[in-house]
Amino acid sequence: MSVVRCPVYLVVLTFLWTSNRGDAEICVFNNSCILPCSFQPGDEVVIHWIQVNGKENTVHSYYHGQDQLAYQDQRFKARTSLFRDQISKGNASLRLTGVQFQDEGRYKCYTSTITGNHELFIYLNVEAPVRKVHIQQAGNSITCSSEGIYPEPKLTWSTNPPTNFTFKERTKVQQTEQRLYSISSSLIRSDGVTDLTYSCTVSTGRNSRTTLFKETSISGSGGKTTIPCGDPKSAHTGLIWRFNHSQIVLSQTRADVSYTASAQWREHVKDVSASGSLTLKDLSSDQEGTYTCELSDDDETYITNTFLKMVKSQGTSHVIGGVIGALVVLILGVLVVLFIKYKERICQKFKKTQTTNNDKQTTSGEEEEVLPLKNLNNEEKH
Repeated sequence: MSVVRCPVYLVVLTFLWTSNRGDAEICVFNNSCILPCSFQPGDEVVIHWIQVNGKENTVHSYYHGQDQLAYQDQRFKARTSLFRDQISKGNASLRLTGVQFQDEGRYKCYTSTITGNHELFIYLNVEAPVRKVHIQQAGNSITCSSEGIYPEPKLTWSTNPPTNFTFKERTKVQQTEQRLYSISSSLIRSDGVTDLTYSCTVSTGRNSRTTLFKETSISGSGGKTTIPCGDPKSAHTGLIWRFNHSQIVLSQTRADVSYTASAQWREHVKDVSASGSLTLKDLSSDQEGTYTCELSDDDETYITNTFLKMVKSQGTSHVIGGVIGALVVLILGVLVVLFIKYKERICQKFKKTQTTNNDKQTTSGEEEEVLPLKNLNNEEKH
C-alpha cells in the first residue's frame, strides 16, 4: 500500500504593528483642543485614546462602528469626540473641550484595522496665554499688570527713546487655586523725565504681549479739534477712546469697520482717521480733560493719554473784536451826527430868536414915531 504524502505548507501571517513617538500639542486653558492622529484606512476600525500618566486612563474608545464610553474616565465625561465622518478616511483625531491643567500629559492614540495596528504618542501642554496687558497712570507712578496666565510669566520695562535714568520698579507675582498667574509692576518716574513712551512686556516663553503708554497735551478750540493716537500703523483690531479714564467716547473693532460713538458723545464726534486719531467738534469747557486712546493689534496695545486744554479760537476772537470795533465806530459816528444836528438846531433856534427880537424892536420904534403924528392931527382937528 502506498502512502500519499501531501505537501505541507506553512503559512505565516505577518501582522503589521507600527508605533510613532509623536509631537507635543499646545492647548489653551478652558478652550477646545484637537489632538491629531491618523492611520491607514481599513475595515473593522478600532480607536482607543488613552492618557498615560503613571497609569492608563481611558479617554475615548470607538469600535463596532460607534463610540464605546462605558470605561471612559470620569474626568473626560462629555468632553471628548471623534470626527465620525472622517474615520473611514483614516482620521482618528480627538477633540477635547474645556481643557484643564489636569489634562496636561502624555496621550496614546491606538488604532487597529484588519491590516494592522498603529500607536501614536502626543504630549499635551496646557497654557493660558497673555491676552491683555493693562497700564494705568496715577501721579508719578505707572502700573503694568496682567492676569490669567500660565506658565509663570515675566515682566519687563523699556522706554523710547532709551534713557539712562534709573526707575524704581516693584514687581509682584501671584498664583490662584486654578494655577493661573497674575503679575503686576509699578514704575516710579523720575522728576524731570518727560516725552517718553513707556513699554511693558509680559511673556511666558511661549507667547508675549506688549503695551505702550505715553502722555501728551494739546490745546483745542470749540470749532474743531483733532486728538492724535500713539500708533503710526493703520491696521488695528480694536480701538477705544475714553474721556477722563472712564467715560467711553467711541469704539471700533477693526480699521475697516465704522466706529460706534456713545450717545453722550455722538454730537461731538466728527471723524476717526485710519490711524485712530479722533476729531471732535462743537466743544466747550465741559469737554476739557484727559482723552485716552487704546489701539490694539495682534501683538501690541498703544495707550495715549492726552490732556485737552480748551482755549478761545483766535479766528473767533478776531471776528468778535472786529464786530465790537465796528459797533464802537458806528455808535461814535451816530453820536457825532446827533451832536452836529443838535448844535445846528440850537444855532437855528438862536438865530430865529435873534430875528424875532429884532423884528419886535423895529415894530416898537415905528409905533413911537406914528403916535405923535396922530396926536398932532387930533390937535389940529381941535
